[in-house]
Amino acid sequence: MKLYWFDNTLGDQREDHDSGRSVDPEYLSKLGVLYHHCPSVEAVDSIASERSYKNRDEIIVSPEKMGSAYEDKVKMFFNEHLHEDEEIRYILDGEGFFDVRGIEDEWVRIRLVKGDLIILPAGIYHRFTTDSKNYIKAMRLFKDEPKWTPLNRAPEVDRVHARQEYVSRA
Repeated sequence: MKLYWFDNTLGDQREDHDSGRSVDPEYLSKLGVLYHHCPSVEAVDSIASERSYKNRDEIIVSPEKMGSAYEDKVKMFFNEHLHEDEEIRYILDGEGFFDVRGIEDEWVRIRLVKGDLIILPAGIYHRFTTDSKNYIKAMRLFKDEPKWTPLNRAPEVDRVHARQEYVSRA
């Protein structure tokens, strides 16, 4: 994992966009974001058990796997959004970025590589993209039935229960 402030320059979202200003991993904790390096699936299984994750699946995000839908999917994942449940991703192969909104509404970029596991709290605004290699394979973990419902940032989404709870904790 590598953490830094997103540089906010124009250009392809899949580029590093590294401002040169690093972010202390403790800052992620303040945002409610949890990070683990898991060298094996057994380590993931332990976390899944501790956090009551009952279901999982795998996703490959790449032009080879998604075909002509790839570019549209990557753009959709990069739209700022939140979920009403935790978002848990374990990187099985490849690399990608999760950007999360910081305390002052600035973007923190999190580069994830094979073996990294991230847990985003319900209600945090974030976005995702592959890196310039256009390939990532990830395990998605869920507490209940698999679902992935993004709520794109809008004034009415700020009033969603999960967002209100997140803001009161952060």
